[in-house]
Amino acid sequence: MKDEALLAHINRLPHGRATLKTLTRELGSKGIRREEVESSLARLTRKGQLIELRNTYQLATKARDFSAGTLRMHRDGFGFVILDQKPEGMEGDVFINQDSAQRAMHGDRVLVRMGRIGYDGRVNGEIVKVLDRANQQMVGEFRITKRGCFVVPYDQKIRQWIQIPEGFEIPAPHVNPDRVGQTEVKVDKIEDMNGMMVTVEVLDFPDEESNGIGRVIELLGFQDDFGVDVEIMIRKHHLPHHFPDDVIAEARAVSRDIGPAEWEGRTDFRDFDIVTIDGETARDFDDAIWVDKLPTGNYKLQVHIADVSWYIRPGSVMDKEAALRGTSVYFPDRAVPMLPVELSTDICSLRPNEERLVLSALLELDHQGNILSQSFCRGVIKSRERMTYTNVHKLLEGEPEEKAALRERYAPLVHRFELMKELALVLNRMRSRRGSIDFDLPEPIIEFDKFGEMVGVSRSTRNIAHRLIEELMLIANEAVATHLENASIPSLYRIHETPDAKRVAEFEETASKFGVSLGLGGVPIKKFANIKSTRDGRKIRKDIIVSNPAGAVTSKHYQRLVAKIEGRPEERIVSFLMLRSLKQARYSNENEGHFALASKAYTHFTSPIRRYPDLIVHRVLTGERIEEETLKDIGNDTSFTERRAAEAERELVEWKKMRFMSDRVGDEFDALIISITKYGCFVELEELFIEGLIPIDVLPKDNYAYQESSRRIVGQRTKRTFSIGDKARVALVKVDLSEKRLTFMLVGK
Repeated sequence: MKDEALLAHINRLPHGRATLKTLTRELGSKGIRREEVESSLARLTRKGQLIELRNTYQLATKARDFSAGTLRMHRDGFGFVILDQKPEGMEGDVFINQDSAQRAMHGDRVLVRMGRIGYDGRVNGEIVKVLDRANQQMVGEFRITKRGCFVVPYDQKIRQWIQIPEGFEIPAPHVNPDRVGQTEVKVDKIEDMNGMMVTVEVLDFPDEESNGIGRVIELLGFQDDFGVDVEIMIRKHHLPHHFPDDVIAEARAVSRDIGPAEWEGRTDFRDFDIVTIDGETARDFDDAIWVDKLPTGNYKLQVHIADVSWYIRPGSVMDKEAALRGTSVYFPDRAVPMLPVELSTDICSLRPNEERLVLSALLELDHQGNILSQSFCRGVIKSRERMTYTNVHKLLEGEPEEKAALRERYAPLVHRFELMKELALVLNRMRSRRGSIDFDLPEPIIEFDKFGEMVGVSRSTRNIAHRLIEELMLIANEAVATHLENASIPSLYRIHETPDAKRVAEFEETASKFGVSLGLGGVPIKKFANIKSTRDGRKIRKDIIVSNPAGAVTSKHYQRLVAKIEGRPEERIVSFLMLRSLKQARYSNENEGHFALASKAYTHFTSPIRRYPDLIVHRVLTGERIEEETLKDIGNDTSFTERRAAEAERELVEWKKMRFMSDRVGDEFDALIISITKYGCFVELEELFIEGLIPIDVLPKDNYAYQESSRRIVGQRTKRTFSIGDKARVALVKVDLSEKRLTFMLVGK
């Protein structure tokens, strides 16, 4: 049964509610089985569209005092529920006190009973029911105590310890797939496990009165052991990482031969000098390019993408596993792929001098970057070279000696690379004219020695080769999205919505203290409180945002400010604040444009080996019809898996930084002050892309105060000042691993 049909049926009933018995009787007369009704009710309840109370299902929109959402715990024991749908007048999330929070665990989907909306728009609530458990398994430290054996969750937001009964401590031996994870850890006795990191399966969840009960199902090793940090992050963030046997079997059964069936209807691109350009350590190559220039001055662009949809059919076990994972996850020294290696690094990977099936975007563009014509087809290519960003950069813009050597080595391709650069610059100017934002913030790169030990952190750099690939992939993605939109074909889009006026107002208020602004013009954005009464006598505070309509924010406002602060001391912090004022990009079946790219239609088409939405777009582009509701669910699910992967990747990098610095307490470093707060100066080490805090109360030879108006810290007696952009010599005094925080002291300025 379709979920929308069931919702519509319940909506027609008095008060928008019904029991399972009533629904079964009424819908049974229409040939709908009880099992179908139960399944649909369960899905709608998990989504929060229905509320279940005392075996009665009620539409969430008509259950005024109840709502569903996700519990986010604070390490101090209280929590907040992020509602699926906020009632009018509510600000923030529903506060849950410590007692009520003990009824669930961090990440659980829960049903809450909400109190009245307060004068300030805030709401307190209590957890009534757990709708869906987020932590069927969890990672933690095995501890032997006088009261028995327990697992202490690694995630500090999960405060409940899990008790391990006698006989459930040592897991049964098992063999991990040879391509994922660590060598299996074995112990002879329970005492050897004390302090070891383990995975526990929860058999009985904790509540206000008792600990949870569980059994150990996996031994990971001790926290300082090589590679265990990655294993912890994989399990903390619930990343699927073991391919089931049937998925591996299906992957291994895929034919590597390109025969008549594969050739039918495909265009032969094997004679074109097509190349891939990726990082030095890349193993999966899912995009390849070719550029030429016509006598008219127009450009011909071919973007060839691995035809993953040919090998992974809808509903297959590989397809279901890919949908579950949503994306590949890239850690500094390891990847958790979305697809089995038989496909991701072999059959689908566009390796040089090997025939590969592709889905191709063929574009003609004018000298201003406008698309004059476009077509899409299935094809076959044979890549000429597996190029790296470094070599392409050196070939185009390197030092004379290395440039000459690479141009000689790749002589037949040099003209092609020059045309790629030329077109990329044309496309970049086109995006800039329409207001596309480019923050260009560096990312941390973890450096390892030949033994796999971390030796430092550096800043990522974007050279012409990175920009070249970025521009050509952007225009291909945009071309596909525009084609699907114009053809009214249901699909997935990559959307980035216009920022909320309230967020923009908050940014403008903070940015003004740095002497910068988005320059909206007209009446400045302002915020004031509007207090009104509801029918039941409640008082609601609603912050009203006022601005001149002519001054509505656009991407060009952000673009101009990015250019204005480039190279200034406050560039880093203002860019970060700008990013926080923007919404997160996400996947949706409704095209709402992409604010940051200033694009009316955008999608993800170019990375189907590592992103499930790209695989869906390939299917849609080649004629498969997918229902809007299914696309909506895929968009929501893959947006979640994308955020989950990003959080895991970011947390591991921060953890590795802390572990690396824990052996360097007492060492001195050159640093740059990147932010000033009432707590002290945040600094970034110049040689290492690592940040930390100099607390205001340890600044020497004076009592210091924070001046909010000037964003400075000033000595009351000496008038010595600390400002953003100042250089300093600092010493590391403390590493807090649990808080992932570094504390420094000033030793020279």
